[in-house]
Amino acid sequence: MMDERRAAVVVGVGASSGLGAALARRFAQEGLQVFIAGLTKGKLAAVEKEIRSTGGHAKAIVTDATVEKEVTELFNKVASAGFPLEIVAYNVGANVPAPLLETSTELFQTLWQQNCLGGFLVGREAIKHMVPQKRGTLLFTGATASLRARPPFTAFASAKASLRALAQSMAREFGPQGIHVIHAVIDGAIEGEQAKSRFPELVQQKGEAGLVKPEAIADTYWALHCQHPSAWTHEIDLRPFKEPF
Repeated sequence: MMDERRAAVVVGVGASSGLGAALARRFAQEGLQVFIAGLTKGKLAAVEKEIRSTGGHAKAIVTDATVEKEVTELFNKVASAGFPLEIVAYNVGANVPAPLLETSTELFQTLWQQNCLGGFLVGREAIKHMVPQKRGTLLFTGATASLRARPPFTAFASAKASLRALAQSMAREFGPQGIHVIHAVIDGAIEGEQAKSRFPELVQQKGEAGLVKPEAIADTYWALHCQHPSAWTHEIDLRPFKEPF
């Protein structure tokens, strides 16, 4: 081991204003060596530079979470760096609205691969590295659709529900071995570039404090990681105070 730092892996890092970047910054603030993974090299490089500019430790690794070989290589690189694995967050959450009769097989498969298959691949590799040390936290970012399926988000909801089931099974199997598996239901739109560009009317409608702040989610994820094993949370829901439920 190079030094006493431990590693955090955040899969699903995009723009600096997004949740993945907020998680990476939060973990880096706690002194962890953060490995950030995503599809876009430029966005990853920008987040890496930002973290390093504030004294944190970050390394960007371009990774497609739906490709088994790339996920395996990601975790092999983390292990080769010599930092014991402390936290892994799976934050990939692709969503494409489409009425059922307009949902192609390709779209259905793509959303399942991004939201569920990737979670399985990342979770499995994380567990492989955490079980021998009998500790570690594995976080999955869920959505309202994880619990309630509504049109035109049928494909997205089925994928997110599958991710939730995956997280439950992992928690039951590996909790007794010291691995804290958490599924976080983000019940509301996350404030950031994606919401503003894709759903500008919704953002305007929600108004002040109507969206979930990425930094607030990141604070909660860190608090969950710090829980004592005698009082672990498996599932939590987070929403703005004005969001109906």
